[in-house]
Amino acid sequence: MSALREGLPRMARFPSTAAPGEDSFDQPIQEIERRLEELAAYPASRDTQQEMDRLKSRLDALRREIYAQLSPWQKTLVARHAQRPYTLDYIRCLIDDFVEIHGDRKFKDDPAIVGGFGLLRATPVCLLGHQKGRDTKEKLLRNFGMPRPEGYRKAERIMHLAEKFGRPILSFIDTPGAYPGIGAEERGQAEAIARCLKEMASLTVPFVATVTGEGGSGGALALGMADVVNMLEHSIYSVISPEGCAAILWKDQEKWKKEAARALRMTAPDLLSLGVIDEILPEPPGGAHTDPQAAARMVGEAIERQLAELARLDPMARRERRHQKFRRMGSFLELMS
Repeated sequence: MSALREGLPRMARFPSTAAPGEDSFDQPIQEIERRLEELAAYPASRDTQQEMDRLKSRLDALRREIYAQLSPWQKTLVARHAQRPYTLDYIRCLIDDFVEIHGDRKFKDDPAIVGGFGLLRATPVCLLGHQKGRDTKEKLLRNFGMPRPEGYRKAERIMHLAEKFGRPILSFIDTPGAYPGIGAEERGQAEAIARCLKEMASLTVPFVATVTGEGGSGGALALGMADVVNMLEHSIYSVISPEGCAAILWKDQEKWKKEAARALRMTAPDLLSLGVIDEILPEPPGGAHTDPQAAARMVGEAIERQLAELARLDPMARRERRHQKFRRMGSFLELMS
């Protein structure tokens, strides 16, 4: 080991794990990952392998420790991670013979929403989901995962086809929200989302929605009025972003966004306790972005189980149960005259 130490950059036995700022909570993890990349560049040897094994063990323990105590704002950062798996990643991992449907037959195609048909372990299903981009070119093409009206009209069209042919629907939700641009408003953004809600309320086929990253406002709900609503462990689901909430309530989003994240109760445990979602799906240690294939397998297993349970229900009873489920959400007081 001493020979190894002499040939490698100087550093402590383990990177420092002193508490970083709330925005850089994963800094100790990144330091170990960088160290592993450095070691991987060295010629293979017994000492090198021992050092890498020790660091990998430390990395796994550190991920479990840090990600077990994330604040709501930190979970927001994880939900927005650039390497988090998106809808097409889940489709590639889970779906065979996927055929994508394009266009709303009214205006044009919107790449911010992906939809089509395929096989989930030999079961024919319909797929819908928001799609963000990886690089600058794709982010612009996908409009950063913010659909325009034609995207929601495409989703409505695909859901209608799924109902016609009796295909269960799976949706993957990951969007900051519907696009708020002038053109989108001129083409009827609110009406397009409302028509999606109407279509989902009338479906008799099984419908499972999964929030995989950001579940932002009506843009997320337009694909989320399902029989079963899942959330990944480190995803968020809210009527508004923490920054938007802070800007409205306190006029200072940078100063108050972390307080807003706590007040909004946007994490999976909060929403499960409120009855907004039905199940929390675990992620690999360190988040879904550390092992997208393992995350997809866990999501696929949960969806397969849920579809089997939903298939046992009468179609009309299933629709009524979905209706009553969403009617029960929230609380209100009626004043009698």
